[in-house]
Amino acid sequence: MALIHFSVGDILMLKKKHPCNCDLFKIMRGGSDVRIVCTSCGRDLTIPREKLEKMIKKVIKKEDT
Repeated sequence: MALIHFSVGDILMLKKKHPCNCDLFKIMRGGSDVRIVCTSCGRDLTIPREKLEKMIKKVIKKEDT
């Protein structure tokens, strides 16, 4: 399985939707545990990186400004 590269500030589209019906999450902190925040309701989650990589459908890179 190939590594999925993402960094703080990127937006992740996950395979399953959050209960608020949004599937986009912003990365707040990286490492072995990744902290993500729902872009719709603001709920934050801390998920082990290995589990999160299996949940990712698409990575939307942050704008470099």
